[in-house]
Amino acid sequence: MTIAHADTARTPVPTQSTYQSRVADYWNAEENPVNLELGKIDDLYHHHYGIGDADRSVLEEPEPDRRRERITGELHRLEHAQAELLASHLGDLSPTDRVFDAGCGRGGGSVVAHLRYGCHTDGATISAKQADFANGQARKRGIDDRVRYHHRNMLDTGFSSGAYAASWNNESSMYVELDLLFAEHARLLRRGGRYVVITGCYNDAYGRASREVSLINAHYICDIHPRSAYFRAMARNRLVPVHVQDLTEAALPYWELRRQADHLVTGIEDTFLNAYRNGSFQYLLIAADRV
Repeated sequence: MTIAHADTARTPVPTQSTYQSRVADYWNAEENPVNLELGKIDDLYHHHYGIGDADRSVLEEPEPDRRRERITGELHRLEHAQAELLASHLGDLSPTDRVFDAGCGRGGGSVVAHLRYGCHTDGATISAKQADFANGQARKRGIDDRVRYHHRNMLDTGFSSGAYAASWNNESSMYVELDLLFAEHARLLRRGGRYVVITGCYNDAYGRASREVSLINAHYICDIHPRSAYFRAMARNRLVPVHVQDLTEAALPYWELRRQADHLVTGIEDTFLNAYRNGSFQYLLIAADRV
């Protein structure tokens, strides 16, 4: 059976605000080793953080090159565990289903979903450089007939309404207005389709955004939303949460290990650890059904 690609409906030119242009410029220029060196291990390039217990024995490796290699491998294992956790919440998918990766980065999450379910995947990124790189990786794997990446604004994709069984944002929702984002996901998803987001958000119970949250915003040119904003915007856009998981504690080992990886540190590691530990910042997974 031949399945028409969802991008046949309309191919929009990625319209961008001044802020979105800054974000695109940032990711077009980004060559951070913490993204690239980890991805080289197995050609799965993720743009998010890791979860789970870390093997701290890698820090005891006496030989410097081997130590760097083992730390890099362990950080990649933790970030891959995060991608697999997200994919496990996408629902009961089949190889004939389509899924949408919003803010796909260099494409690792789309590959994880495809390998898990055999589904067709469309990824969208505001960075032309990322889209080209990700499509090259799909061709290298021989899956470019089923996994495609598009230089598009995830708020206005041009893909067909109701064409997707599942969709997600993995650490990309802090770059956009949530109502606009969730309206597009609700449009793309079929009735009963599953949406999943993993994101850092500031804790309303703590009060206003903390100093640490402001530093993270400045570092990544993003605008971290309060926790409550996700649930309010979902309710306004036909997305009903069915599972909420606080991953804050599970994220700490990744950051504790990364801050000791001299070849990968970016200077933001202690800020994340402090924000998680003082309660002003949380790392959440939310799965919701489109009604």
